[in-house]
Amino acid sequence: MPSAPVCVLSRPGSDPCAALWAAQLPARHPLAIVAVPGVGFALAWSAGLAPGPAGLGVVAGPGEAGRHLAEIERRLGPRWVWWSSRPATQMALAARVRLAACWDLSAVHRLLHGGRRGDEPAVWAAAVGLPPPPPRGSTRPMRAAAGQLDLWDVATMASGDDTGADAVLRAPVSAGAGHADAGVGGEIGIDGDALRGDGQLDADWLARAPSAAQALRRAARLAQLALTVHEHQTVALRRLVDGRPQPGRIPLSVLTAWSESAAELLARELERDGLPLARPVAEALLDELIGPRPHTPADEHTARRRRDAPVLAHLPAPVDLRNPAAVRAGLRTIGIDVPDTRSGRLEPLRGAHPVVGALLAWRRAERIATTYGHRWLDEHVGVDGRLRGAWHGSDGGAGRMTAQAGLHNLPADLRIAVVAEPGRVFVRADLGQIEPRVLAIVSGDTALARATHADDMYAPVAAHLGRPRADAKIAMLAAMYGQTTGSAGEALRRMRRAYPTALAFLDAADSAGREGRDLRTFGGRRIPLAPAAAAGAGPGAARGLTDPPAPDAQDDAAPTPQALIARGRFARNAVVQGAAAELFKAWAATVRIELAALDGDVVLCLHDELLVHVPRRHAEQAAGLLHRTLAATAAYWAAGSGVRLVADVSILHRWSDAPH
Repeated sequence: MPSAPVCVLSRPGSDPCAALWAAQLPARHPLAIVAVPGVGFALAWSAGLAPGPAGLGVVAGPGEAGRHLAEIERRLGPRWVWWSSRPATQMALAARVRLAACWDLSAVHRLLHGGRRGDEPAVWAAAVGLPPPPPRGSTRPMRAAAGQLDLWDVATMASGDDTGADAVLRAPVSAGAGHADAGVGGEIGIDGDALRGDGQLDADWLARAPSAAQALRRAARLAQLALTVHEHQTVALRRLVDGRPQPGRIPLSVLTAWSESAAELLARELERDGLPLARPVAEALLDELIGPRPHTPADEHTARRRRDAPVLAHLPAPVDLRNPAAVRAGLRTIGIDVPDTRSGRLEPLRGAHPVVGALLAWRRAERIATTYGHRWLDEHVGVDGRLRGAWHGSDGGAGRMTAQAGLHNLPADLRIAVVAEPGRVFVRADLGQIEPRVLAIVSGDTALARATHADDMYAPVAAHLGRPRADAKIAMLAAMYGQTTGSAGEALRRMRRAYPTALAFLDAADSAGREGRDLRTFGGRRIPLAPAAAAGAGPGAARGLTDPPAPDAQDDAAPTPQALIARGRFARNAVVQGAAAELFKAWAATVRIELAALDGDVVLCLHDELLVHVPRRHAEQAAGLLHRTLAATAAYWAAGSGVRLVADVSILHRWSDAPH
């Protein structure tokens, strides 16, 4: 285990980063950071033949901290190493400092080990080979008591709330307590240690710091431990197989760690900046679609009756439209007998009876009313006209970026309200047929790779199968999603003969899913598929992603045939969708950095679609940047595969202007 460092605290009136400048670190050298809100931040780095990482505590208020980070970024261009992006980046986000390169220990932990857990004790234990510690009692930590500071969840303290722990530590600094017990300036030891006797990380050690100065020293120790985890994670990533036909100097797994970390940083920026939305336009749309804003429960009841009326007018008796069984029974009374009332089932029946069209229109309006109504505008759209919600760099399953507040599910009717701000435009890029193209890369199927040279790869696939384009698309989707019956059956058999390497790759993933064997994506993300009992983890342990237990299930219960089929389908899709998500984030991370030169920002990451917001004068340059960065990403991510990636890029005033 690394020894506790001597921590140098910055001296008042001197350059707080003098020790860092003296180290003369090269660009992209790992530099660990731990923030202490209201006090400053601590850094740790390794240099030369020194016995251990140096520790530096920088005393700085919120505004000064951002300025120092900007100067470090400008002069050194380090690879910032942090336990998690949420607490570590608050100072940079507040100061609008765009950090170029980072290593998020939590994100890389999830990449290496799968699942959603990424708390610091679990990350430390996995890195040094200890058993995982039990999770903390609550997924939302309580605010620290007076005299304590819980920096594992700094996001709850960085929203302008000046109560609790953040204020407790801010006061001693201004009162001079930062100079106590050897004070600010000079080399000082650290009381105790972050590691317990069993080697596990003490999650509350930093919270128990008795003073601001000691909090910075403890933060420096945690920054040192972050470098230790970084080293262990790098070694583990380099041991993974690089599946590219032409591996580069840096393994793809390490490159994926860089982009996954950058995606978490981008997620924090998306939370801060939001998506431009013209509120007056949105309010007018809602008035048209669901009626005026209700002010009382009676208003809401009246609005519901108004929405229901066009459907009920076609039925002989009243029906609860919000009860699928009641809707199905009501449809039977007019001769429409369907096994379920899903939209896909009803759409072909529009011509059978006018109630079908009315019901489908009702569903659209009801969804908007209940999920995207006037209350949604009030809760999620700021006074600056930006729609904001929480973002996650990886959903824990396939690894896609996800968002809340409707950002990933905004109905087409409301996209009209997503309007570029004055003097700016949106530039939208949509990756074309990305999953089939990624299948060609990850499977190494050279015949399928040749098909990707076309703008529409389904056309050469159709020619190769000797079937219409629609059948070729069905066959491709059936192969990736595990559909084997119906119209997909014959197309899939032809697909198997035409592209045996790609189908063998998917079949192997399917078998792994059914057998409960873990997989890894092309970029190195672990896909947990092994049931807990099979892994010997004992009752109550976390299960594989595809093996959620029923409420009354026994740990040793054998999965049903239907469950096995579902696990296989999940696995065959996850190895493609997960890799596609990694490719998308690698591209988005590159776009994020290069947009700075155009005064632009990424404002939405929607599965395979990227929306950027730039000054109108830079629109054409931004469009070229999106194409160029995709080619650069593909050059290393798909090196030697012969696969061509394409994107449909358009310049828009409104998001709804995009072709869909």
